[in-house]
Amino acid sequence: MHPPVRLIAVDMDGTLLPALSQTVSGRGALALRAAQQAGVTVAIATGRRAAYTTPLLESLGLRADTPLITSNGAVTKTLGGETLDRCHMDAQVARGLCGLLRGFGSVVFTFDRPGRGELVLENLEQAHGRISLWIEANRNAIEVVKPLEDAIADGENPIQGMVAGSIVQMRAAEQALKASEWATSCESACTVYPARDLSILDLLPRGVTKGWALARLAAWLGVDRKETMAIGDNWNDVEMLEWAGQAVMMGNAAGELRALAKTRGWKQAPANDQDGAAIAIEAALRRGLAEVSETSVAMD
Repeated sequence: MHPPVRLIAVDMDGTLLPALSQTVSGRGALALRAAQQAGVTVAIATGRRAAYTTPLLESLGLRADTPLITSNGAVTKTLGGETLDRCHMDAQVARGLCGLLRGFGSVVFTFDRPGRGELVLENLEQAHGRISLWIEANRNAIEVVKPLEDAIADGENPIQGMVAGSIVQMRAAEQALKASEWATSCESACTVYPARDLSILDLLPRGVTKGWALARLAAWLGVDRKETMAIGDNWNDVEMLEWAGQAVMMGNAAGELRALAKTRGWKQAPANDQDGAAIAIEAALRRGLAEVSETSVAMD
């Protein structure tokens, strides 16, 4: 029997968001608010940077102190903009990754600063061909610098990098990274979208993952991992699912991930287009209420 949930970490794309949508469903928003009203901390855990996450949540009626684990764990802020935690990648490592990975796809680095230059890349046309929707949504934050290394001087430490390309290209990039001198200085997290033949290899400071950030957030809140639920659908969610005492894999996840969930004993929710995340949150709240009621009866 699991203890009542006190912290829920939920991924965005492929989990809280329906496919090909940038709007949280009404049921999803209601479930998030219900959790907060029940005293549960709701944390959004995403590969997106904070500025690309906040606009999707501002109309949902969530508390200003809602934690946002962004950039795959590199930055944790509140919905109201307060920085809770942050980790940078050393500029020397970032420059080395440029040379290693630019041949595999579009390389982008993210800096924790507002406005143009928050995102830096060197080939807008190449990136547009693969991640055009992302380019259009983030155009005001993008600065083109060629070569990319010129944007990463000593002291100009990014919080995250990414390489985008086909699934085959990113598998090759991941192998090249593991075999390189930078393997011990950089963490990588892969997100795969088979229907679009798109894969994104996120590049993070060593040790930084969504799971790492979730553990730090839980410790700060005084919440045990057994009281923590994590909900996700992709490879970059695995570390937080492994850390949380109550893990939920989405029904729209790739077959390999759903098979992994079975071996780990994780629960499976319906797909994102069926409000699977909301259903998982609703079930957790019902279990919590039932356990509170049983405790009250026993005390009487």
